[in-house]
Formats: sequence, structure tokens, C-alpha cells
Amino acid sequence: MNQRRRNPDRLHHAPDSSAAVLLLIDVINDLEFEGAEALLPSAIKMAAVLAAFKRRAKEQGIPVIYANDNFGRWRSDFPKLVEHCSRENARGREIVIQLKPEDDDYFVLKPKHSAFFQTNLELLLEYLGASTVILTGMAADICVLFSANDAYMRDFQIYIPSDCVASESDERTRSALLLMQRVLKADISSSTDLKLENLMAAARADK
Repeated sequence: MNQRRRNPDRLHHAPDSSAAVLLLIDVINDLEFEGAEALLPSAIKMAAVLAAFKRRAKEQGIPVIYANDNFGRWRSDFPKLVEHCSRENARGREIVIQLKPEDDDYFVLKPKHSAFFQTNLELLLEYLGASTVILTGMAADICVLFSANDAYMRDFQIYIPSDCVASESDERTRSALLLMQRVLKADISSSTDLKLENLMAAARADK
């Protein structure tokens, strides 16, 4: 018998199995890097939309996974990163407060751009039985793009809600989205147009 299915209370009631997952990429961020000032306005706008979308996803039983840069701090853990990025003088504080992880969310720390590179994300997705990934976060033209590329090469179905990603400019975001739609076959419908019930039904059928 598969022991992990026997105790539904583990991981604070986190969904233990799902055909689709919601991935939040680098949203726990102090935004203390070159170009962050340009990214900040679109990131704040994105955060409000993504927070609402995250609530909808969880209502549908879709597990949430934070894939976050470790900022080169190899001894960091995720709670410490959340604390660091939500401190009073952190540039990214407003985004972190809106998207602060909950007890039943998963997380992985990543050393490079892709959420898959040298992380346990692929193992976690296998554990959950996921065939579909919904990618959100920032930046659309860097870490979201690299993660989508790796997801595509692993045969995942990819959704990237166009209003749930941000870059240093709207043009960069549009270009990245169109590239991922064309090359990676990603669905780039807006979060309000994305019917999660239909997405889940298609994901289950694809398993």
C-alpha cells in the first residue's frame, strides 16, 4: 500500500494528489537588483491579480508551489526568505505581503533561473501526479520563460495566465508570452478567462 495516501492530515492538509499545480515563481523577492525599479509597478499590479487567482485555484483543489530564488544564500530556508523580503524597508514588500505563502502551500528553492534546475520540483510533481503546470510570477522573460521551457521538455501541459506574470516592461512580457505560446504551446489566456474547472478536467484526462 502507498503509505503517503493514508494520512490526509499531513503537510497541513496540502493537496496530496492533483493533475494540475499552480507554480509561483520568484514572487517572494526583495527586488533589490538592477532593473527592479522598472519591474516594481507591473509586479505590484500582477500581485493583486495573482492573489485572487491563487484563491480560485485552491478552491478547485489545485496545490500551490512556490519556486523561489535562494539569492545565492545556500543556508537559507523559505521562512527566512519570506521574513527577509517582507521587512519594512524591502522594495518588494507589497508584493510579498499580498502573496505570502500559507501553511498548506509547497515550496522549492532554486539556485538558477529555471524552477526545475537542480531542485526537487520534478520529483514533487511526480509525487502529486501532475501533468499540467500553471506558471506565474516574474520575470516573464527570464525565470518564467526558463521554467516553461523545462516544463515543455518534460511533456507538461503549460498554462501561463497573461495577467499573472510581470517583466521590466510590458513589451518584454508580451514578447515572452507570445514566444511561449508559439514555441512551447502554452495557453496564455488571462486569469479571468481561464476556466479552472475545464483546465482540471483536461488535466485529469491527460494523465
